[in-house]
Amino acid sequence: MADGRLMEAVETLKVQGVRMTPQRHAILQYLLSSIHHPTADDIYKSLSGNFPNMSVATVYNNLRLFREAGLVRELTYGDASSRFDANMDDHYHVICHNCGHITDFDYPVLSQVEESASEMTGYQVNTHRLEFYGTCPVCQKELNKKEEH
Repeated sequence: MADGRLMEAVETLKVQGVRMTPQRHAILQYLLSSIHHPTADDIYKSLSGNFPNMSVATVYNNLRLFREAGLVRELTYGDASSRFDANMDDHYHVICHNCGHITDFDYPVLSQVEESASEMTGYQVNTHRLEFYGTCPVCQKELNKKEEH
């Protein structure tokens, strides 16, 4: 499945006149295979061993290119670094307020809510973002250990 998505993404970039470099290919492949919503630094640290001449700026530039091409979405939550999600299907996120871990949450698309928002406000609503916040299972275990001691 990821190989098919990678081939589609490469073709999308090719149609837009973007040359596929080995570094660009590796960044794209990393994003498409990741479910952890990595930051640019996460991607850089993961790939720098294979690409010693790659800089963090290269990663950022490619992420911007992928975002503009509609291949990834940038998730910002008010902290210092954006996270990137290659899952472009409609879905939501659950975010740990303790460690920042993000987990995908599939739920029926809230198109009726968009329509209501449009009707009630006069806006032409074309997208929405719904997020849930809590404590992830790993942090729950850590917090329980601390409370026991």
